[in-house]
Amino acid sequence: MKTLALRTILAIAVLLSGCNSETPEESDAGTNELLLYCGAGIRPPVEQIAETFEREHSVKVVTDYAGSEVLLSKIKLARRGDLYMPGDKHYVDQAAAEGMILSQQSACYFVPTILVQEGNPENIVELKDLLRPGLKLGIGDAKACAIGRRTKQIFARNGIAWEDVEKNLAFQSLTVNELGMQIQAGSLDAVIVWDAIARYYSDHGTEVPIPVEKNVISTVNVGVLTFTRNRSLAEKFVEFAVSERGREIFSQHNYRTEPPQ
Repeated sequence: MKTLALRTILAIAVLLSGCNSETPEESDAGTNELLLYCGAGIRPPVEQIAETFEREHSVKVVTDYAGSEVLLSKIKLARRGDLYMPGDKHYVDQAAAEGMILSQQSACYFVPTILVQEGNPENIVELKDLLRPGLKLGIGDAKACAIGRRTKQIFARNGIAWEDVEKNLAFQSLTVNELGMQIQAGSLDAVIVWDAIARYYSDHGTEVPIPVEKNVISTVNVGVLTFTRNRSLAEKFVEFAVSERGREIFSQHNYRTEPPQ
């Protein structure tokens, strides 16, 4: 059912994108619009960065927010757009391997963390506690979003069998944001999200950090797509996102601009 749902979302996404039949050569190189495919977990700072860039460069930034894998599939099918900024550089590297990336730079870092109900009523202190019988766990779908892929890697790194995780798996999401919403609604006991997302739900949940030596950190890169209609403007957006001003915006939203020690 999850696979069918994902395929349906991808099909709808491509239809909504308009399936532009123009090649980059046929497009207007002087266009003042950029299409950015962005991971849903990076939305808060990217919205502010895009708004600032629009004001300063008289350009419109159209942003498509979704799970990283969903966006990559959409890019492959639509063959259009200017920028790709998923929740982990793995996806930009995948796109680059298929000849879809002109350049890329690192913008911020994501640290997976456990988010539980406020006050931690289940007394969860480590990953293995997520396997307790009866506990309701939520994680991202590895076939849809970066946090899902990272979560499976974290369990594997710590010798936790996926079969044991599935016993408590009550919810799999297409984006990391949905997991925080489940904690806010009181529907789940624990989820694994990015640290920045956990802080957005601090009024409803309690963060249980995963030690660095047991964790798998994500580097968030932004890449310029080969389909871009305005390479110069797209590259300026990347430079702004990774500049000191851009990093200040990420920091304001509790996103890390340096990897954890």
